[in-house]
Amino acid sequence: MTLAGCGGGTGSGEVTLKLVAADYGDSAENSSEKYWADLVEKFEAKNPDIKVEVTVLSWSDVDAEVAKMVKAGEAPDMAQIGAYSDYAAKDQLYAADDLLSIPVQGDFLSSLTSAGEVNRIQYGMPFASSTRLMFYNKKLFADAGIAKPPTTWDELAADAELLKDNGVKYPFALPLGKEEAQAETMMWLLAGGDGYTDQVGSYTLDSDMNVRTFDWLKKDLVDKDLVGPVAPGELNRQEAFNAFSNGEVGMLNGHPTLIAQAKKKGVEFAMAPLPGRSGKAKATMGVADWMMAFKQNGNRDEIGDFLDFVYSKENVLDFSERYNILPVTNSAADAMAEDAKYKQLKLFLDALPTSQLPPVGNTSWAHVSADIKAQIGKAVAPGGSPGAVLADIQNKARAAEAAE
Repeated sequence: MTLAGCGGGTGSGEVTLKLVAADYGDSAENSSEKYWADLVEKFEAKNPDIKVEVTVLSWSDVDAEVAKMVKAGEAPDMAQIGAYSDYAAKDQLYAADDLLSIPVQGDFLSSLTSAGEVNRIQYGMPFASSTRLMFYNKKLFADAGIAKPPTTWDELAADAELLKDNGVKYPFALPLGKEEAQAETMMWLLAGGDGYTDQVGSYTLDSDMNVRTFDWLKKDLVDKDLVGPVAPGELNRQEAFNAFSNGEVGMLNGHPTLIAQAKKKGVEFAMAPLPGRSGKAKATMGVADWMMAFKQNGNRDEIGDFLDFVYSKENVLDFSERYNILPVTNSAADAMAEDAKYKQLKLFLDALPTSQLPPVGNTSWAHVSADIKAQIGKAVAPGGSPGAVLADIQNKARAAEAAE
């Protein structure tokens, strides 16, 4: 889906910027195409010598497509995707210092700024952020005789059994398909007491705790048919969200965009922290998606002008409101916190400053993330071995780390 910039004909000195962006919509009606079309029209009205062409792709394809473009020597001027650090390590990106005005760069939430750095230089500009909570269907819970959300894994499994016995199609939806398996995986690893890396940032994917976590998922949820009719490795996040919005899911992990989707379908739902092994999870997962600017075509000044406009408080709030995504700037976050219409986002917003992000600053992360997406579903498949799958991912991660 490509959006040509609105505006007049070609004049001397005119520059056309190309941006590849991910789609945050769940249907053609609310595709990110519309957000970018509105924003570009406003920008070009103020900057007639700069045209912007935006190509919007699904999350399943956008990272791989940008990687192909860069490999072919056809990098876009900007990409809004899931990982930046491998491009930064190859000196293919402008630093944020080279692009943004000081007030705009200083407005990013500090935790997101540091996550966008490689060797203490910011290359990744956060574009959207979220934390994760467990959503549950209040009607399905009530019908199954469940009075409150689970707070431990044992309670979660018991509630899933009750939902299954009551005919719920997906007692607990577990999307480990390629769309966002790395996020679902990290949520469970944190809930199990560990995560992707140790305190110095080295990968620990096959730690004893992580293997125990996936052993539990396989034996206590998947093998007991508590995750629905689609194998976790084949279930993508958006498909799980669609099933929740259709009233077919008892519980699943979700981010703020699910609020509007479920409301639109009239689903009565509530949110709670994902249970830990024996109580509250050690940390909530945070996610940031990234904007980056490639050096290949030059156009540094024009890119900077456009990105300063993208990150204005009004535009950040507009995007956050359209897609129920948390803002990445202090000015927009403060405005959201003070406005009652965003009250359902408060739980997510409160968790953001202390949430744990994936190791996006590791230049190997894009490769490791892609490997997790490709393989992790096998860990819970019939006959699968969580320990063997995690060890394989860890060995490849270690090799990628050594090659940095």
